[in-house]
Amino acid sequence: MEKIVIIPTYNEKENIALIIEKVFSMGLGYHILVVDDNSPDGTAMIVKSLMAKYTEQLFIEERLGKQGLGTAYILGFKWGIEKGYQFIFEMDADFSHNPEDLERLYDACKTGGADLSIGSRYVKGGKTENWPLDRKIYSKGGALYTKMITWMPVQDPTAGFMCYKREVLDAINLDEISFVGYAFQIEMKFAAWKLGFKFKEVPITFIDRKTGYSKMNKGIIKEGVIGVLKIQWHSLFKDYHKRLKNNN
Repeated sequence: MEKIVIIPTYNEKENIALIIEKVFSMGLGYHILVVDDNSPDGTAMIVKSLMAKYTEQLFIEERLGKQGLGTAYILGFKWGIEKGYQFIFEMDADFSHNPEDLERLYDACKTGGADLSIGSRYVKGGKTENWPLDRKIYSKGGALYTKMITWMPVQDPTAGFMCYKREVLDAINLDEISFVGYAFQIEMKFAAWKLGFKFKEVPITFIDRKTGYSKMNKGIIKEGVIGVLKIQWHSLFKDYHKRLKNNN
């Protein structure tokens, strides 16, 4: 048990079986944990129907309601650590992230010297496809804003396609990660950076979802704008590293 891919879901019935089958069809030893927030469209039932086929590779954690992306990943991180996985991945269910890029993220951590690797839209070779202009502006502007406020040397700080070495997640006090939307992605990277871990950004093509509905909304954008300021503000306090670091 070395590699686990965490996929949070809420109303992803059009995509979930396809993404699971794609990952397993590659034959590269990945396991999958789906964290479902009680999707009313039956996403969890689809996953459970596939678990009979993939008894040792596919798992699900069901929650009582929609609790946010960040808390879903925190649950997944803790689950993966408890089960002994050495490389823990984040990936969307909607094929915005190409499963074939998983191995490139893995190689960056396994043999490339990185402690965490980021599927990046904003390094050389990275790009987006099928995005409307307003989303391009929000995303690129948000990346520049985050770099300006935090000074973090990451070109795509809101990226959600990632590979963490177990040691990184072990070191971070996950109970102190407070944001649930895209600010969660920034906060996790910032915590790892402050603790001295090495990043590598791997260029990817991010393709807008073809089926289902985007979870982006004004509340998530607002959290990102205010969250970046809060993250940097808290980092100025002397007890920040003590609070951030997992000493257990």
